[in-house]
Amino acid sequence: MAGKILRNGLVQMAAAIVAGIALGQWQPDLAVQMKPLSDGFVKLIGMLIGVIMFALVVSGIAGMQGQARTARVGGKAVLYFEAMTLLSLALGIAAAVLLQPGSGFHLDLSATAAEAAGGGAQMVSGYIRRAEDFRFDRFALGLIPDSFAGAFVHNNSLQILLLAVFFGVALGRLSAANPRMAQLRDFIDAILGVLFGMVSLILRLAPLAAFGAMAFTIGRYGLGSMLPLLRFVGAIYLASIVFVAAVMALVARAVGVNLFRVIAYVRDELLLVIFTASSVAALPGLIEKMEKIGCSRNVVRLVLPAGYSFNLSGTNLYLAMATLFLAQASGVHLGAWQLLTLLAIAMLTSKGATSVAGSGFIALAATLAALQMVPVGGIVLLLGVERLMKCRSLTNVVGNCLACVVIAAWEREFDYTAMRRELGGK
Repeated sequence: MAGKILRNGLVQMAAAIVAGIALGQWQPDLAVQMKPLSDGFVKLIGMLIGVIMFALVVSGIAGMQGQARTARVGGKAVLYFEAMTLLSLALGIAAAVLLQPGSGFHLDLSATAAEAAGGGAQMVSGYIRRAEDFRFDRFALGLIPDSFAGAFVHNNSLQILLLAVFFGVALGRLSAANPRMAQLRDFIDAILGVLFGMVSLILRLAPLAAFGAMAFTIGRYGLGSMLPLLRFVGAIYLASIVFVAAVMALVARAVGVNLFRVIAYVRDELLLVIFTASSVAALPGLIEKMEKIGCSRNVVRLVLPAGYSFNLSGTNLYLAMATLFLAQASGVHLGAWQLLTLLAIAMLTSKGATSVAGSGFIALAATLAALQMVPVGGIVLLLGVERLMKCRSLTNVVGNCLACVVIAAWEREFDYTAMRRELGGK
């Protein structure tokens, strides 16, 4: 029994954080020397960013285009997913700008990023660039790699994204007519499975990295540095509640459904998500319940699984707010142009934030690397509060239940009589 408890990831992370805080408080000189533990973790994650980002964006774009061509439902799902992605990212940016969760942190994250990047320094070069130093012609030309391989050799995330978009669009167009192209897409998905297996192995070191990051932070900056992290957690929860209670509720009302009754109806699945830390565990139950409340079988079995990869509003909120939190914490000012750039980049990198464990962390690292304005190495600071972000998965699940209802109603394949019978009300 004791061994099972010790193997629990949450227990390990909590113990690592407590140990890091204790060491930082009582032995600050020694604690500062723990920094390489977190830096090494960032390097391990960083070595996979480019290829994972490429494969995820290619798979996502090719898959979504295929759905849009083969089924009207798939096309509507793509439009809805992209609209909700845009709304959630925009709300996340607005919430971070208004709440300023990272203000007052005053951490020198630029040094952390430079040291953590190591041989991949090109990936994060120029991230402190200010608006007055920005030149659009230089930025546009910098998007184009000298060669296909060159983008990966130099680990330039913007160039990798550009290649992935072109590759994904071309593959999506060819897959419908050419079975061999479809096999290529399946092969890319299989490679992604291996890559996420590598991420899973690396994430086992997360408690060690959290210990190093927390020890260094407390040893260098004191216990007061924990307050902005807790403020960041509070800001994420507040933004998630606003998005569900305002944006999602209004969308549900537009199709004649009470979102809060739907949430109450799937409460058992939401509790399962909380206790297992896996939204995938709730998928079978959600499919059954969404069919019972009136969504057609075909809509549910297309939209709900697809939404687990492409309709992750909670993760999108986290992606936008975490980026701005790290910018504020490191004193990097992002003006209107940079915020629009962040929105555009996150629309692509958010496709990497699937329901697979660790993918949200990868998507955040990819966003920071592509933005080239915020230190990538700063992501280690978020390890200490990563396990507290239950609101991400809960918002994702609620958003995908709503997507089933909206698309079914849009297709006129929603049984309002069944909904009233299951949810109650008129």
